[in-house]
Amino acid sequence: MVRVRIIPFLCAITFASSTSATWIEPSILDACPGYNLTNAVSQGATFTANLVLAGIACNVFGTDLEILNLTVTYQSENRIHVKITDANSSRYEVPQSVLPRPNGTLESSTRSAAIQFNYTTSPFSFMIYRTSTNETLFTTASHPLIFEPQYLRVKTALPRNANIYGLGEHSDSFRLSTFNTTRTLWSRDAYEIPTGTNLYGNHPIYFDHRTTGTHGVFLLNSNGMDIKINDTESTDGNVTLEYNVLGGVLDFYFLAGSEDNPLEVSKQYAEIVGTPAEVPYWSFGLHQCRFGYTSYVDVAEVITNYSEASIPLETMWTDIDYMDRRRIFTVDPTYFPLDRMREIIDCLHAHDQKYILMTDPAVAYAPGEGYGTYDRGTALDVWLKMPNGSAELALVWPGVTNYPDWFHPSIQDYSFWTNEFRLFYNSTDGIDIDGAWIDMNEPSNFCVLPCTDPFQQAQEMDLPPPRTAPAPDPDTPIFGNWSSNSSSSLTKRDDLLNPPYTIQNAAGNLSALTSWTNATHANGLVEYDTHNLYGTMMSVATRAAMLARRPGLRTLVITRSTFAGAGAHVGKWLGDNFSSWEEYRLSIAGMLGMAGIYQVPMVGSDICGYAENTTSTLCARWAMLGGFYPFMRNHNADTSISQEFYRWPVTAQAAKNILDIRYRLMDYFYTTFHQASLDGSPVLRALWYKYPKDTSTYSIDLQFLFGPSILVSPVTDENSTSATIYLPNDTFYDFLTLEPVTGASSNVTLTDVDFTEIPVHIIGGSILPLRVNGTMTTTDLRQTDFEIVVAPSKGGNASGQLYVDDGVSLDQMNGTTAITFEYQNGILTVNGTFGYDVGVNVAGVKILGVDQSPRNVSVVYQSGQVVGNGTFEYDKVMKVVDVSLGIPFDGAFEVHLQE
Repeated sequence: MVRVRIIPFLCAITFASSTSATWIEPSILDACPGYNLTNAVSQGATFTANLVLAGIACNVFGTDLEILNLTVTYQSENRIHVKITDANSSRYEVPQSVLPRPNGTLESSTRSAAIQFNYTTSPFSFMIYRTSTNETLFTTASHPLIFEPQYLRVKTALPRNANIYGLGEHSDSFRLSTFNTTRTLWSRDAYEIPTGTNLYGNHPIYFDHRTTGTHGVFLLNSNGMDIKINDTESTDGNVTLEYNVLGGVLDFYFLAGSEDNPLEVSKQYAEIVGTPAEVPYWSFGLHQCRFGYTSYVDVAEVITNYSEASIPLETMWTDIDYMDRRRIFTVDPTYFPLDRMREIIDCLHAHDQKYILMTDPAVAYAPGEGYGTYDRGTALDVWLKMPNGSAELALVWPGVTNYPDWFHPSIQDYSFWTNEFRLFYNSTDGIDIDGAWIDMNEPSNFCVLPCTDPFQQAQEMDLPPPRTAPAPDPDTPIFGNWSSNSSSSLTKRDDLLNPPYTIQNAAGNLSALTSWTNATHANGLVEYDTHNLYGTMMSVATRAAMLARRPGLRTLVITRSTFAGAGAHVGKWLGDNFSSWEEYRLSIAGMLGMAGIYQVPMVGSDICGYAENTTSTLCARWAMLGGFYPFMRNHNADTSISQEFYRWPVTAQAAKNILDIRYRLMDYFYTTFHQASLDGSPVLRALWYKYPKDTSTYSIDLQFLFGPSILVSPVTDENSTSATIYLPNDTFYDFLTLEPVTGASSNVTLTDVDFTEIPVHIIGGSILPLRVNGTMTTTDLRQTDFEIVVAPSKGGNASGQLYVDDGVSLDQMNGTTAITFEYQNGILTVNGTFGYDVGVNVAGVKILGVDQSPRNVSVVYQSGQVVGNGTFEYDKVMKVVDVSLGIPFDGAFEVHLQE
């Protein structure tokens, strides 16, 4: 979140200092000597060698290192680890504490691996190729390695029209353009999330999808970098991908993926960065927030208005408005007094609803003012330091601030951050939050370089901003009947502040609008190397603090800045977008990146847009699309018009419609997330994940799959009521009417799609466990019966699964229920383990695509006991057999259709 009032000033600075990536004629870099490979030793699955500079050094951005170490390890059948380091001195690497490395060495012969490493000795180059086909997946031939103190270069050739996905965070198309594209990885506060720039997070992983298979390449390096993709360097249109990295080491993981199943490369990447953290069931409900709720009265009114509009609101959020002078771990005693805030939370909890507050990283610099968080942090000496040992001073919402040093022992062992959460967010006499929202953790800094006097800039920017709304009466009634119903020295080191190679940082200088890159952590590491880790380290510390507050319970933490592996701890929102149709569309590609590639599946965009004014029709369309965001939150800025869903009749109806669909699907969502937590199966998927040989799907990023069975195809044109969508060669079923639709690998135009509707299809071959209807809270939803929808494939078969637990616990002491559904030859088989008491019935079964009415339907328990003839109805127009059951969902059974 960036304060809109000062954005024109900040944006002017950003664009004035915007920096283009350093460019040198590629032929000059390709003429560098590279290295010769010597002292090769092969032992089992490990290969080591030295790389010796092969000629006169280029010294293009520093002094070429003369000797390097190469280590190649076949870690599994599907993963090769290639690491190149300085032979004579240690260099920065991403700490194991931030991203633990995968263990393992292939025990069988390397010839059994799905991919192979090969090399050329002089000059050294290497290649990764697929064992079964000898297809080259990655090759540095003709592009010599450059390894200098602050510049590392590796370049690979790719096929023409390469299908490259990833290398985020970005707001570009999901399939990256191969024409003169630079993906810059350097965290920044990216208001408006502009295309073609570096944004909040960094994920140096890409998937390369071909008709012959899908593989992945992950460079584990947190230094700033430009990754350049270009098809203009050759006359035949061949593509190159070039890493230009500001430091660290070359630490590559090559993932074999699969020749026919793109899901495999996602699972293999999860083996490196971790599978996603499971979130509580309630977190899939609707979330509402705004920067600009001026007092506790505003917050209470929004909660009440949602209830009166009969729009299910699961979780209420509050932005930094609640803070005293924008200081974290405080409440404004006049506008958000503690007793009234506790009253709001008590009322929410009494109605089975939740509450979440914003917590930023920067702590107000307030010596002698009795601000406990600052005083305790100073006593523990946990602030990020400048080279001279003084605490770094930044400028954020409270004015002059200090940044917590997440590497500091007193944060690593939870003495500081966890304690602050314990003190402020406690259930006895504090703010009893249910989840956490962390922002500004790139880290963001309003201080404009050279930032010699942040105190003066704080005055010029009027930070912390004064209150402008009149103070509420502290005794204002809320809820009504609804409630009763239930100065540091900035010494510079040029090598860290201004490296010889300049990445394309949209903010300009590396230290612009963030921490100084020569700021030092307690363990001696510098921000130059660790900057891109800051948000993820805050995420880990915050999740630990939330788990300590409520031991044994899952939590929801939503962050803005991420690095590889963040999804194992937190979810992510896509940042400060605008209320525009373009950003509505781009949100889909943003989600596909996070959930489909980076293993951060609890993701969503600010529905209806954060900045500027939405419209009723845009907000209605966005509500419908937002119903298929894993993280569904309506949020906007203080200078924008109010956009809660109840503000316009069309958005209110859209919200009701989509929330009914979402809540009916919620156990399917929950099951999909559970599977992701087990093996990294992506929650959201581009169409080519399901149809990998269909080349027409490769560039589609306005449609997507939620899990294996749901195809979402929103209307994306401004104020249109039609959508042209692509349907692969498969069988589909309209989610609402259940009518079968035959795809023919062609576009289909849907007309008369109301603003309160969204085209959704069930993919043939699926079985969905749905709740029979939506409810006002997820607590009520869990007490609602199921119905099973069988959507057969062209061959007449279908399958699905359902996972149920208590929805909140880290360890399931009450057991779990894991059910499989199989349908073939007219028989539905429901089997599995029923360890958790679901406590509801199976109300019925709907079997789709049945050409004629069956003569009889029978229901049989696993024991062989015949329940009796099932009562059923047949819709010959929609071809649906609707079987009424009403049996407890506590054991295996079968449903037989007899022709």
